[in-house]
Amino acid sequence: MLRPQTSPTRELVNLDGSWRFAVDWDRRGLADGWQSAPLEGRLEAPVPGSVNDLFHDERIRDHVGYYWYQREVRVPRGWDGERILIRLESATHEGTVFVDDRKVAEHRGGYLPFEADITEHVAAGETFRLSIAVNNELTNASIPPGEIVEHEDGRRTQEYKHDFFNYAGLHRSVWLYSRPAAHVEDITVVTDRDGSSGTVDYRVETSGGSGDAEVSVRVLDEAGKEVAQGSDASGTLSIPDVTLWQPGAGYLYRLVVELRSDGQLADSYSQSFGVRTVEVRGKQVLINGEPFYFTGFGMHEDHETLGKGHSDAHMIQDFQLLEWINANSLRTSHYPYSEDIMDYCDRHGIVVIDETAAVGLNWAIAGGIMGGEEGGTFEPGHVDDSTAASHRREIEELIARDKNRPAVVLWSIANEPDTAVDAARDYFEPLVRLTRELDPSRPVGFVNVMFAPAGRCTVSDLFDVLMINRYYGWYVQPGDLVSAEQSLEKELRGWDEYGKPVIMTEYGADTVAGLHSIYGQPFTEDYQVSFLDMYHRVFDRVECMIGEHVWNFADFQTKYGYARVDGNKKGAFTRDRRPKAAARALKRRWADKLGR
Repeated sequence: MLRPQTSPTRELVNLDGSWRFAVDWDRRGLADGWQSAPLEGRLEAPVPGSVNDLFHDERIRDHVGYYWYQREVRVPRGWDGERILIRLESATHEGTVFVDDRKVAEHRGGYLPFEADITEHVAAGETFRLSIAVNNELTNASIPPGEIVEHEDGRRTQEYKHDFFNYAGLHRSVWLYSRPAAHVEDITVVTDRDGSSGTVDYRVETSGGSGDAEVSVRVLDEAGKEVAQGSDASGTLSIPDVTLWQPGAGYLYRLVVELRSDGQLADSYSQSFGVRTVEVRGKQVLINGEPFYFTGFGMHEDHETLGKGHSDAHMIQDFQLLEWINANSLRTSHYPYSEDIMDYCDRHGIVVIDETAAVGLNWAIAGGIMGGEEGGTFEPGHVDDSTAASHRREIEELIARDKNRPAVVLWSIANEPDTAVDAARDYFEPLVRLTRELDPSRPVGFVNVMFAPAGRCTVSDLFDVLMINRYYGWYVQPGDLVSAEQSLEKELRGWDEYGKPVIMTEYGADTVAGLHSIYGQPFTEDYQVSFLDMYHRVFDRVECMIGEHVWNFADFQTKYGYARVDGNKKGAFTRDRRPKAAARALKRRWADKLGR
């Protein structure tokens, strides 16, 4: 799905701002047709933004069900004769869209975009009422999964198996845009290099054109100079003296696609791309033929007040801190990030492990800090065929959105699923095959949980890169870093025998900023530094280790629970982005590791 843009043939209008807002307390809004009239009440909510931390009414924060957004939209008068579309960059976790009283779109999955052609329902120069019902419910058929608990007193509460708060709302931008009836529908770009030249395999899909429609393409460098051109809907182009996209140096070219009908320009779309290669060779990941060592974090889209709402100012601050601390990469834990964040990574050469929202596929940890019902993972009513169908759709939509991004070097199709059981193999084998079919150009991985160590995991052989989360010295052997070091090294040497590259995608210790001790006391800044130092000593002794992503970049909000006091405190930075002692220790470590 192409992201909307302005071009010689396309225009777009941003619909962000303060919208009318209402809570559907009794889940009657759809049946009663709330879209057919102005929403009752005087509440407003921002787009983008989560709703949960905005209001003084705690019932709104804890509501399980639908929230409604509404606003008036005027179609530009110059759009007469154009196709007119509405696009939501996300609606967490389910969105239903109405133009006046007509349903035009519905989508499940809270972190990926969807759109609808509304040409037949609106008119250029006139207004319409745009209503969006957003449902935050999670079930076993959703990604991520959850269960809704119905209490005897009529309350409904949401249980879920992931350790971050279930923020809801329109977290990213909403757009109104135009495109011609005959238009470019999709573009796929795959790059390689041949000596000093770059090769660009491209494929253009069009829609709505007549039989005489013709496609031409041009490649422009960052200065706007044409460096290659083609005259077909698919082909291979050569860029002489190519400038590669590299970690820390995100050089981007533009593939300008033009669709002509009867010799006239019908549509024009510009797709950015970078020329770079990714390869797994033995125990290494190679970018442009050079071994790459991952330094950075698992992160969250999480800020005070905003929740998961996107903010350019907060994004820039986070990436400046990543640069300061010498991080060269990140994992989109545990869901696809905003397209604005992904664009930034492309422009600035930040390497990305792109992860689906498949977190919490693990009933084995139900009795721990996550809460919820216990039982086996892969059984009816838990992770079953309905879950798998949603998971397939998540993979398809993620790759469709991010396939052209040079920053993305690895797909992560799940975080910490229950892979210590045989049933996991039947579940994951078709998903791995699907991912490779959709994108043969990138390696595929998943993130392994502590309960499925080397020798017990039933699916690791299916993947190209192994990613593991380990908490020796915190959840296991807490406070005993001597024993933790021995356990960690023993397990990593077990993974080393797989002959594949391994990235430590999570390791960390909850830390209260400002708390210190001369002893090895958990929750102190001193213990966090000692904990990380111990892991790094072990990494440097084991050949297969090719990356370290600390959990987490910054403290973040979670649901209430005895194990979480105002959220998860494993951040190298506080939630308001103040560095803990660990941040400076990591800055020194990564400067040495990367030779800076």
